[in-house]
Amino acid sequence: MKPETIAIHVGYEGDPTTKAVAVPIYQTVAFEFDSAEHGAALFNLEVQGNIYTRIGNPTNTVLEKRVAALEGGVEALSVSSGMAAIEYSLINIAEAGNNIVSTPQLYGATYTLLAHIFPKRGICTRFGKTDSPSDIEELIDENTRAVYCESVGNPAGNVADVEELAKVAHKHGVPLVVDNTVATPVLLKPIDYGADVVVHSMTKFMGGHGTSIGGMIVDGGKFPWRKYPEKFYMFNRPEIAYHGVVYVDQFRDAAYVARCRTVCQRNTGATMSPFNGFLFLQGVETLALRVERHVENARKVAEFLRGHPRVQWVNYAGFPDNPLYPMAQKYMGDKRCSLLTFGVKGGFEAGTKCFNALRLFKRMVNMGDAKSLSCHPASTTHRQLTPEEQAKVGVTPEMLRLSVGIEHIDDILADLEQALQASAK
Repeated sequence: MKPETIAIHVGYEGDPTTKAVAVPIYQTVAFEFDSAEHGAALFNLEVQGNIYTRIGNPTNTVLEKRVAALEGGVEALSVSSGMAAIEYSLINIAEAGNNIVSTPQLYGATYTLLAHIFPKRGICTRFGKTDSPSDIEELIDENTRAVYCESVGNPAGNVADVEELAKVAHKHGVPLVVDNTVATPVLLKPIDYGADVVVHSMTKFMGGHGTSIGGMIVDGGKFPWRKYPEKFYMFNRPEIAYHGVVYVDQFRDAAYVARCRTVCQRNTGATMSPFNGFLFLQGVETLALRVERHVENARKVAEFLRGHPRVQWVNYAGFPDNPLYPMAQKYMGDKRCSLLTFGVKGGFEAGTKCFNALRLFKRMVNMGDAKSLSCHPASTTHRQLTPEEQAKVGVTPEMLRLSVGIEHIDDILADLEQALQASAK
């Protein structure tokens, strides 16, 4: 099936009891066992079924199957937030003494997690000078457990060379983990280019309406965990944290996400609410249509800003003279993400004046909403970074980040015009 059809139908064939067409909200904590033997078989992962909503819920299962199908993966795990998805995706394979190699252009909280939180647990992160595969490869050593990137950097807007990064990672026997939140599977499917794990903040474009927080981890099902029995022993030896199961034997291609569910999520509890899962299902159904409008509006906004006398620069990968253009063309064809940045003439003060004058654009740190949103990263999402760290991830004092919504383009442009005029006062 095509993505538009997958987003509506995969993972649900109707409720056998009620015949409900919409996916029901299974708002329950736990599920009844038929017997002690049935309960034991469930805990031993010998039969399929539900035990406790912390490790699985029928509403969320439909969402997991749907997103996995959209990304071209074998299985997926829903979690409570995008940050939980990032953390689980890495602690599932890395422990004290290991390191992660990452591209430098990251969302502010992700950078903080990798640069400041993980080291306290003994997991070091090495950031490339750039996102080029050569700069990443030179940092990989025998203790590296994953290469990490954002398919489209937030807010830098860079498009990672997923295919070449995957080759570099696999050459050294480690998986490539890709955050695909900004691009969504509508514009880019990292697994098609060799990525092994894809993570999402469902809060953003997938949900699309700013109502719920959630995350998703998709297992591509292709990384050869068996080939590295010592490096990735957690999949190849009996798991002491879960009844001695050997994941590569029990789950084969889906070993990674199975361990993520039964070890990481079961024991630390970052679980998606079934109600949020239901709301995300509504968002996913219209994802392709919304992205089409997002893309169209963003192109017109970028062209407007580029010709405006109050704008110093525009970072939009759709311009042929933009250094990002060739990579964006390779992975997304003629379409571009609706996340873009621009600099207001006059530095930090002018940037904040423009930001404060916005009316239609909502001033907030979210993105991917149906509504147009704006953020001043230097004073919000990346405020905790030093000026040097901000520069590394592509944040400058005068920069505004726009997540262009699906409103009428005339109203979007009118709001930007009056805000830019206000920045000069």
